[in-house]
Amino acid sequence: MEKKEFWFVVGSQFLYGPEVLETVENRAKEMALGLSKVLPYKLVYKVTAKTNKEIMDVVKEANYDDSCLGIVTWCHTFSPSKMWINGLEALQKPYCHLATQYNMEIPNEEIDMDFMNLNQSAHGDREHGFIASRLRMQRKVIAGYWKDEEVHSRLSSWMRTAYGVAFSKNLKVMRFGDNMREVAVTEGDKVETQIKLGWQVNTWPVGKLVEVMDSVTEKEIDEMMDIYRSSYDFATDDMDSVRYQAKEEIAIKKMMDAEGCSAFSNTFQDLYGMEQLPGLASQHLMALGYGYGGEGDWKVSAMMTIMKKMGKDENGESAFMEDYTYNLAPGAKYSLGAHMLEVCPTIASSRPRIEVHPLGIGDRKDPARLVFEGKEGDAIVVSLVDMGGRLRLICQDVKCVKPILPMPNLPVARVMWQAYPDLETGIECWITAGGAHHTVLSYDVSAEQMKDFANMMAIEFVHISKDTTVESLEKELFLNDIAWKLR
Repeated sequence: MEKKEFWFVVGSQFLYGPEVLETVENRAKEMALGLSKVLPYKLVYKVTAKTNKEIMDVVKEANYDDSCLGIVTWCHTFSPSKMWINGLEALQKPYCHLATQYNMEIPNEEIDMDFMNLNQSAHGDREHGFIASRLRMQRKVIAGYWKDEEVHSRLSSWMRTAYGVAFSKNLKVMRFGDNMREVAVTEGDKVETQIKLGWQVNTWPVGKLVEVMDSVTEKEIDEMMDIYRSSYDFATDDMDSVRYQAKEEIAIKKMMDAEGCSAFSNTFQDLYGMEQLPGLASQHLMALGYGYGGEGDWKVSAMMTIMKKMGKDENGESAFMEDYTYNLAPGAKYSLGAHMLEVCPTIASSRPRIEVHPLGIGDRKDPARLVFEGKEGDAIVVSLVDMGGRLRLICQDVKCVKPILPMPNLPVARVMWQAYPDLETGIECWITAGGAHHTVLSYDVSAEQMKDFANMMAIEFVHISKDTTVESLEKELFLNDIAWKLR
């Protein structure tokens, strides 16, 4: 994070004279320094732009500087927007228009025409905003006083999303085996996805993984067991199964790190040469920030690691999840989310337990896994689906609750939530939009961030919230189909 930054580009013109321009520059530097103290990334003042060339120069520099994650613009004075055209057309990084002003209040006694000429952000930001709208540019507009906490919060969220976009553009996903046979929603166009999102999704043979597993030493396994003991409670005496999971984790991590991969997928239908389906192994890798997708679902695997990067400290509370079953009793309508093994322990309400139980699928030995309940709190579930010709990112607001049943014979990690606007409407909307059974559940990434991500990546976004109805969603999807066909 210390090596990444955003650039502050301020708009003005020569009309006001050198003294005004000097004041604008000094204030912009003060604002960038002050904001850097409260934002997750440094905001670096670059230029008070007064010409087409100055804007184009800073944009070209931003495009090819890997440390720059995006630009934040502001017009302290009036900045004629025609001079921004070439630069904005060339911009390839995320772009936020901060509509603010240096002073919080209008000074009743001091205000005169000199003050008006210097402090006309209301004028300059509208001119600047027009040209981005005229160019049909995707950008984030944040309005408010630059010292307000709400502005800091929204700008911080946008920055984290822009970091997720930069991470996405270089993301590599390692697939062990193909998708689960005959499953539709986990399929997708990998070429189109790389064009739109940057992901490099390729396959490595399970046999190669087994070779690397065979090379793992007992010393390496012992060290991993110590890590497990420091992180989790052991609720099993079957150390052989746990050690086997350690061997799997070490091998998977070695292969991913060697190839520069940040996410992986596998399937219980392709475990050739393996004794167990990776359960604990996958869960602990997710806790380290790697993405995972079960049954060959590479899209959810990639989205998971991206959303982790968009969360707190670049490894947030986001987890691979699956809608399993419902509680439909009146007054107690909930979804139960889980998976047969692999849910990230970063969302646990208490210290997870390592247990060993039969799996009943995959035709392998009983795998060790982490068992826990998810914590309570507001969250979102996110699904990326391939609609044929375009990608659709679906986001639903949920409220996670303590499970209403102990479920003592369910030996997997589980989360229970209330879907918005209510369970039945939420289900109907999700199915109508084509959402997958696999999702990313996140407590610290917001729906606004996911909308920003979709806008930055120029993909479709659908949000199911407390205000959504089936009728309004059907209309939105119908209009989206028309709009995206015209693109």
